[in-house]
Amino acid sequence: MQHKPRVFSGIQPTGNIHLGNYLGAVKNWVENQEKYENIFCVVNSHAITIPQDPKVLRQKTYDLCAMLLACGISPQKSTLFIQSQIQEHTSLAWLLTCITPMGDLSRMTQFKDKSAKNPKSIFAGLFNYPNLMSADILLYQSNLVPVGEDQKQHIELARDTAMRFNRDYGETFVVPEPLILKEGARIMGLDDPTKKMSKSSSDKPNHSIALIDTPDVILKKFKKATTDSEGIIAFDKNRAGVYNLLNIYQCFTQQKAEEIEAEFAGLGYGKLKERVAEVVIEGLRPIRESYSKLILEQDYLHKILEESTESAQKIATATYAEAKAKMGLV
Repeated sequence: MQHKPRVFSGIQPTGNIHLGNYLGAVKNWVENQEKYENIFCVVNSHAITIPQDPKVLRQKTYDLCAMLLACGISPQKSTLFIQSQIQEHTSLAWLLTCITPMGDLSRMTQFKDKSAKNPKSIFAGLFNYPNLMSADILLYQSNLVPVGEDQKQHIELARDTAMRFNRDYGETFVVPEPLILKEGARIMGLDDPTKKMSKSSSDKPNHSIALIDTPDVILKKFKKATTDSEGIIAFDKNRAGVYNLLNIYQCFTQQKAEEIEAEFAGLGYGKLKERVAEVVIEGLRPIRESYSKLILEQDYLHKILEESTESAQKIATATYAEAKAKMGLV
């Protein structure tokens, strides 16, 4: 019997999951549940590389689990668990830290970017967190890791680490491959369409569309979306604002570019923004309704997470035990 390729995906519980997260990652996770053996993890240990309010982080972690289920992650088809509830993640990260050159970590783009912005507020966890990411992936013997082009560097590090360990201590880890997300899923900020929509821009109210936003809020944000002065509605990547709105519209309607351009021919940007808001509101409606129910059913949510954690724990225990023994630890 041929097994399905195993896929590992993680998402941090900081900020509110937004349209970019959904169209760029979660929607693909949901659609590929039949194709792969999926392991989805809320990576809350990654979140503490910067200071967090403990109560807020704890609540956001469970909120995100509920949202992923609302988006269509099925407990019958996929494994969904919270990173910190399986201690082998941090235990394996330590083993990998001991075989990773500091030069490899210092070259990581995210560390360089964040340390440049906040040179006096950088903790060792941020420098070392790529090893925790590698541990997340390697712990489950993952064949594939869905990533955007901007995250490919982290998968390359995980691959290098796996090959180094296998070379020095014997075959232990599957060497993962990046599963590059399809083009068109890169959603940009509504306020600045030259920058990717981000959870870290929570101080900019018109930057992103949160999946928990009400229809009124969604419409208001789209009405304020940045466009340009040309007044022509077309798929032109050089006109970032209009292109972003059309890209979002296409993601929800699944229409061809020429069909969309014909639909909006002769119309103004006001009508474009209104129509995009309408399809987003309707597209997210089932998710909002499901989330509203799930967040009130805490016992059900905890039961799902407990069962999934047991399933993931079996794999994690076996992998860590093998790696630990091969390094000579008792």
